[in-house]
Amino acid sequence: MMPNEDRLFPAALAAAMAVRLDRIGEDDVDFEPFPAFLSADETTDWFRAWTGNGELNGDDFRVFGQDGTGGYAAFWLVRPGRALVEQPVIFLGSEGETGVVACNLAAFLWLLAEGFGPWEAATSYEPDWVPHPNRELTAIAEDFAPHLRAPAPSVIEQATREFPDFDDIIMALCP
Repeated sequence: MMPNEDRLFPAALAAAMAVRLDRIGEDDVDFEPFPAFLSADETTDWFRAWTGNGELNGDDFRVFGQDGTGGYAAFWLVRPGRALVEQPVIFLGSEGETGVVACNLAAFLWLLAEGFGPWEAATSYEPDWVPHPNRELTAIAEDFAPHLRAPAPSVIEQATREFPDFDDIIMALCP
C-alpha cells in the first residue's frame, strides 16, 4: 500500500490535470481531476462502496479524478514491479460502467489531448458527442510521450484488447 503522504501525481499527470482543471465545463468532457491521489483510506472506502464488498481494500488503485456523477478514474496497479506510469488507466462509473481506457499514462495523455475524458473513453452513451482536441494537452503529451502519439480510438482499442476481462475481474469482486 502506498502511504497516504505519498500521493503526489507524476509530473506528466500533474501537468495534464492542471490544464483539465481550467477546462471543467468548457469542453463537454465530463472529467474533474483531483489535486492529488485519494488517500489509501478514501480509496478503500470508495472501492468497498462501489463493489458492495466490505472485505476489499483499494490498494490496487490510485484514484486521480471523477466524472460529474461520481465515477472515478484511476491507475489500476495490475502490472507487478512496474512503475505507476506504466499501469493502465481505468474508469469505474457510478452506474456500474467499467473500462480500461488507456494502457499507461502516455496513452492517457494522448487520449486527453484528443478531447476525451475517462467517461467518454469507457462509454458510448452520447453517440452525438464530438471530441475537441486541446492544444495545451497536446503540448503536454508531446513533451512527455512524443513517440507514443495515437488517436483516441486506437488508445481505447489497445487498452480494451490488452485487458478484455477487466469488467469480469471487477464484477467478480462484487457480492
